[in-house]
Amino acid sequence: MVDGDRRLTYSQLGAEVDRGAGALMALGVSPGDRVTIWAPNSLEWIVAAYSIYRAGAVLVPLNTRFKGEEAAYIVRKAGVTLVLSAGTFLGTDYLGMLDAAMGLDEIPQRVLLSGDAPGVATWSEALARGEAVSAAALAERERSVRPEDLSDIIFTSGTTGTPKGAMLSHGASTRTYGAWTSSVGLRQGDRYLCIYPFFHTAGLKSAALACALVGATLLPQAVFDVPTVMAAVAAERVTVLPGPPSVFQAILSHPDLSQFDLTSLRLSVTGAAVVPVQVVEQMRSALRFERVVTGYGLTETTGTVTMCSHDDAPEVIATTVGRPLPGVELRIVDDTGADAATGTPGEVVVRGFNVMQGYYADPEATEAAIDRDGWFATGDIGVLDANGYLRITDRKKDMFIVGGFNAYPAEIEKIMLDHPGVAQVAVIGAPDERLGEVGMAFVIPRRGLAVDPEEIIRWCRDRMANYKVPRQVVITSELPLTPSGKVVKFRLREMARSLAE
Repeated sequence: MVDGDRRLTYSQLGAEVDRGAGALMALGVSPGDRVTIWAPNSLEWIVAAYSIYRAGAVLVPLNTRFKGEEAAYIVRKAGVTLVLSAGTFLGTDYLGMLDAAMGLDEIPQRVLLSGDAPGVATWSEALARGEAVSAAALAERERSVRPEDLSDIIFTSGTTGTPKGAMLSHGASTRTYGAWTSSVGLRQGDRYLCIYPFFHTAGLKSAALACALVGATLLPQAVFDVPTVMAAVAAERVTVLPGPPSVFQAILSHPDLSQFDLTSLRLSVTGAAVVPVQVVEQMRSALRFERVVTGYGLTETTGTVTMCSHDDAPEVIATTVGRPLPGVELRIVDDTGADAATGTPGEVVVRGFNVMQGYYADPEATEAAIDRDGWFATGDIGVLDANGYLRITDRKKDMFIVGGFNAYPAEIEKIMLDHPGVAQVAVIGAPDERLGEVGMAFVIPRRGLAVDPEEIIRWCRDRMANYKVPRQVVITSELPLTPSGKVVKFRLREMARSLAE
């Protein structure tokens, strides 16, 4: 690992994890206990996470953007017994917010990974206590961990409502990312800059776990900022830089991009519900990646369902999200649950070792998501081609109906990205008295360009069926995003309601 001027070899990392697991055992953490990490990406985050695993406990990561009530909901829901937290980061006092949101009798044990606070133990103090734990006791605890045991309860990002805790296991995680590293071509010696937050499966699994499996160097990035990231790429000779499409759109539109040395970049992996083809093409041409690989997955599928292979043809990578991982089954079904014909869109359903064990303490939600035969309903709309490659076309919940016609936001967004003044766009369905719903587009203009909403609407009318054309275009400087870079559509719907009022 490389975190600023701190560098750990694998043997040093292993020794730190041993010390950390001993500290957790000394704090009373038992197998199966839920332990939260609430902190930005750092070396300490990874040491703490693997210490939790080694002690036989279950990691419940918390989103660093959460406020007190949001964090308290998950701490209560998961029955967390210990919170490992940063002190103050970017002006946010995590433990202060948690204390304010929870009663004194329900606040779990707390330890600070960084900084200090009155009456709260530091990680260094916990490590000192852990020295009393014998090597034999630690080894026995580690041996007790089984592949089917829970490793994580990762709460969904809440793009469609209240977060639910997906229960993931050790065996599914290592098997999934053994296959993932092979597909994307991650290899020993790669230098992987992680801009995904570690509390998300993209950061925790496809970065931290993947690097550990192949022997790559992990460089955690605490905050995404284009100049900082590009400077790190140049200084550390980064070879692998994954991220969601929105991150690369921000990089590609930055005015100082040409000033940074990006010649070390070799591989990028990008993915979201829908990946704009234009972004993949620009990543190859402007950022000079040798390989750009696309994939698709959800928290509930341990982060990955399908991947393109690093040796797939460029047009396949640019237009699909690949084929299912070995051992994973995928079907496209219609509204009745029957298989859709090849090339016909329908809901993507998945079955296999990577599917979660269920939602924690939520049997009703689990039953609604996974049927009796083990098929998990993703809520995404996709198409399978004759070669078994998947193309995601939209979120099922994002579709809106205009006068009886189904309109898919991702399809509209893809067309609108060809407009010379549009850098980013998100489309939702807004209520309409006559048609039921109509399209509303939130547009971030290209840097230095002024765009006219009415002109964009006229441009759209020339390029898409009338029912797909947004009836309103809202110019904005930013879109509400999850930490993994997905647009939070329900926030846009709230904004639309406010505008209407």
